[in-house]
Amino acid sequence: MSNDNQWCFAWFGATEGSEGKDRAALVKGAKWKSGDSITIGFLDGQAPVQQRVRAACQEWVAPGMANLTFSFLNDPKKALVRISFEHPGSWSTIGTTCRQVTDKSKPTMNYGWLTPTTTDDEVRRVVLHEFGHMLGLIHEHQNPAGGIPWNKDAVIKDLSGPPNNWSRDTIEFNMFQPYAKKEVNFTKLDPNSIMMYPIPKTWTTTGFSVGLNSELSSADRAFIKAQYR
Repeated sequence: MSNDNQWCFAWFGATEGSEGKDRAALVKGAKWKSGDSITIGFLDGQAPVQQRVRAACQEWVAPGMANLTFSFLNDPKKALVRISFEHPGSWSTIGTTCRQVTDKSKPTMNYGWLTPTTTDDEVRRVVLHEFGHMLGLIHEHQNPAGGIPWNKDAVIKDLSGPPNNWSRDTIEFNMFQPYAKKEVNFTKLDPNSIMMYPIPKTWTTTGFSVGLNSELSSADRAFIKAQYR
């Protein structure tokens, strides 16, 4: 990507400030209850960008999708999900662990590169991805079903430098370590998922690669519907 700030991470509010080693134990517990109305507010940002975020996220809760409601509040300090545009990168807490971020002035979701000039496709892609995390979804490359033939040396070399500058342990944890099968709900690996990281050919030993997925895949749709009937 051309913008060094265009990266994503997902985190559990319960492990804020830590490496998040207990993440897998929280995945099922981070689900919302079917029928929940999830309160959302904007801590900052320009009104036109806010409106585009509001519109894009609705695809997750459209008829036939998750049985949930997104309720946007004028006062973000009364919201469970608080959105900012002022921090680097794109990120979100996982599911209901947003409740663990008790400082109501702090965001639980961020869009660091969305502006009024950002294309509609890019807004939609990023918003669908981060709201997927907010609904409890993990990065697809950490699916315990596995199947990605990693070239670990190449991944480590790239992610050790800018813009990530990750340590070896962070790379291992965020890229190669799958979630525990018994602690997450999952299907087979879906390379078309909106939750899949872009993976260049140089990061795998077989030439397997994934671009920037911009749509909810058929598996994404079926899975979220099944999780929130």
